[in-house]
Amino acid sequence: MDWLLIIAALFLAFNNGANDNFKGFATVWGSDTLSYRQALILATLATLAGSAASLMLADHLIQQFSGRGLVPTTIANSPAFITSVACGAAMTVFMATRFGFPISTTHALIGGLVGAGLGFVGTVNYNTLVQSFFVPMLLSPVVAASLAWLIYKTVGTRKMKADCLCVVESTTHTVAPAALSATRGRVLMPSVVISDQAQCDATSVLAKTTVHSWLEKIHIGSAVTICFARALNDTPKLAALLFAAQFTQQKMPITLVAVSMAVGGLLFARNVAITMSKKVTKLDDSQGLSANLVTACVVLLASKFGLPVSTTHVSVGSIAGVGASAGTLNVQALRGVLLSWVATLPFAMAIAWLVSLFL
Repeated sequence: MDWLLIIAALFLAFNNGANDNFKGFATVWGSDTLSYRQALILATLATLAGSAASLMLADHLIQQFSGRGLVPTTIANSPAFITSVACGAAMTVFMATRFGFPISTTHALIGGLVGAGLGFVGTVNYNTLVQSFFVPMLLSPVVAASLAWLIYKTVGTRKMKADCLCVVESTTHTVAPAALSATRGRVLMPSVVISDQAQCDATSVLAKTTVHSWLEKIHIGSAVTICFARALNDTPKLAALLFAAQFTQQKMPITLVAVSMAVGGLLFARNVAITMSKKVTKLDDSQGLSANLVTACVVLLASKFGLPVSTTHVSVGSIAGVGASAGTLNVQALRGVLLSWVATLPFAMAIAWLVSLFL
């Protein structure tokens, strides 16, 4: 039973990586800031870093996703129960990834917990289910979409007329009396000018950079932050499944989960990446940056307070929010994603329930 549990849990982690690893960089690839290959490599490195950090920062999530509170502790600790949960969640995420739907592994795990609970006990603690899981899961995409809509409406739609930051030889400066004999009173000093590209090119420029290039760097940094935060939030949930397999140290389950997530993302992230980057809305740099900043803030705050939010729900909510604000939202594509979210919980419940009957 321990080996079956380990295989099921690592298969879930593998599919989690395929479905989730790239989501922070969806806006980066969608806005053509980086190529798919460049974005995937950075997403994988950030995911590994977040998984490593979860060793120190996410004990609460490990306890939350062990099943305690939903079913009696003796059932929650049994390998058969946890294997059922892992199988239900893993098959759900696998099927969604196969068809390019960005679903929530957190949501699939909740479905697995409920299905296994019904199979082994006949019921679950619905108060704990609603308060600990459903409330943050339902509210987080709405909050993210609203914040992204507001931020892009306030800041992102303003056109940057001053696109060039230049150092030019245009300012005079009076020197100290002691230096008058050498300088003859007044000398030209470099100054910083913020202007449009044409005006900067028409002056004597010592050095220049563009606002756009700095926005691209910030955009990529925000994507790295999201992938880091997503791994920080998800790795303990998946590692919690392995503690029933007689692992005596916390480090080994997290290491196994981190490696499985990284490999899954490297091999099979593209289908979900196309949906989020190309189908939900057309993205430019300002849209992508607005969405990513909201996603990073919401997910990091959730990890800090032990709230099991879905990075998928938050990220899609943010992208949809800026798309709605800019008038570029593909409602049909978004509807398909939302329907896959609705199907996630009952599908995972059904598989976990069937596996629990077999075990």
